[in-house]
This record gives sequence, structure tokens and C-alpha cells, in this order.
Amino acid sequence: MKLLIKLAIVALLANAVFRVGTEYITYIKFRDAIRDAAMFKAKTDDELRKRIMELAGDYEIPLDEDAVTIRREERHVFVEGSYKKQVEIAPRFEFDWPFTWSIDAMTSTIVPAFPPKR
Repeated sequence: MKLLIKLAIVALLANAVFRVGTEYITYIKFRDAIRDAAMFKAKTDDELRKRIMELAGDYEIPLDEDAVTIRREERHVFVEGSYKKQVEIAPRFEFDWPFTWSIDAMTSTIVPAFPPKR
């Protein structure tokens, strides 16, 4: 009987680690995609905000537009934001897990030169 209880506890812990780890990996990928968008793809704040919201939809992240702050200083783009996502730690037990990010991306004014196509 003791062994079954220990196995049940281990299974619950493994489940919790898997679920939290999966959400954390999604958060890291989302944060990196925002950094890429800030560095290379978005020319204006509106374009960047729209791209961030598209990325949130792609990664199934519950993000409000008001939760994202964009600021520019010369060649730096600062993007800050946060969201809370419900993570099921154990069966029927969900926890609102907070995720925040602060990105300082440097944009380039140089147009990349590609070799001519042959």
C-alpha cells in the first residue's frame, strides 16, 4: 500500500513538472518570436503590436493588447508585457501562472546584401 501511495505522488509530481515545463517552453518560444519581430520584421509600433498579438494567437497565449508596452529609443526597441495562463498542476487543480518578459532589441539600419542570383 505504501508503494502505491509513493507511486501516485511521483506520478502527480511528474505530471505537474511536465505541464509547467510545457508552458514554460511555449513562453520561451513566444518571447524569442517577439524578439525576432522587434529586431527584423516590424517597422512601427503598430505593426509590432499587431505581430505580437498574432504570435499570441499562434502560441495560444491569453494576451491583452493593454498588457504590452512598446518603447523606442534610437535603434533600441523595448517590449515589455505579461500574461497569466491557467496550468493544470494536478487533476482538477489549476493555477494561474504568471509569465512576464522584458526585451531590449537592437534594430539594424543596414540593408543586408545578398549575392546576386544566377
